Amino acid sequence: MKNSNNKVWLITGCSTGFGRAFATAALQAGYLVAVASRKISDIQDIVDSYPNNAFAVQLDVSNADEIKAAVRVTLDHFGKIDVLLNNAGIGYFGAIEESDDAEIRRMFEINFFGLANLIKEVLPHMRSQNSGHIINVASIGGLTSFPALGYYHATKYAVDGFSESLSKEIAHLGIKVTIIAPGAFRTDWAGRSANETPGKISDYTETAEATKVWLRNKDGNQPGNPLKAAEAVIKVVESPNPPLRLLLGHDAMEAARAKVVLLNKDFDEWESTSLNVNF
Repeated sequence: MKNSNNKVWLITGCSTGFGRAFATAALQAGYLVAVASRKISDIQDIVDSYPNNAFAVQLDVSNADEIKAAVRVTLDHFGKIDVLLNNAGIGYFGAIEESDDAEIRRMFEINFFGLANLIKEVLPHMRSQNSGHIINVASIGGLTSFPALGYYHATKYAVDGFSESLSKEIAHLGIKVTIIAPGAFRTDWAGRSANETPGKISDYTETAEATKVWLRNKDGNQPGNPLKAAEAVIKVVESPNPPLRLLLGHDAMEAARAKVVLLNKDFDEWESTSLNVNF
């Protein structure tokens, strides 16, 4: 599949996992791609494989100066940015009471504030061209929650809510927003990309600790294929009517539908109480 409209993508976190799959798929489809990573050496092979379409960008999304520089050099090189794909992110495992404040804040800086700041840096350009597509990789963990992931969920719920609000602010400007909500995929998320609390409280053995063990043991055997996720993202970008939210994976669909059932159950059972509060 070759694309002839020369759309320019800026993709973060391209060294491994989803980011590498997204960048490779976009390049294979004929797009122009600013391939971003904290270390250029980690993405040099991608750029070398597509010398006419790929451009390496150094970007640590937790660094405000590097965000500004990344957008500037991408615009200098390609002249525009049509698709911003915010993929960079990390995990952190631990019961809420056990979790380390510094690790939590680091995760928020990467998963949420880095994403938000990059969007703010790109928006003036997209507004000037009256077009663009912002794709934010959240998680099924931005819609429903599990033990041991409370603070990770907080970052992804933030991405989801932020993105929905953003979509309502900029739709009239010709700029689209899509939230990607993957389930379990064979990326580094449950491996080296996720730290965990060193301290353990025995009262959480059956909840948070059990979930941590399950996540680590499943690493490398998750059902989701990042290459197929990348194909799905290409389909979204090429759609004239892309979704606000795209679930990826059987597990994501099942978990999201279960959350809807739970919400409706509470809404229905407590409807009279909910409505009996007005003057």
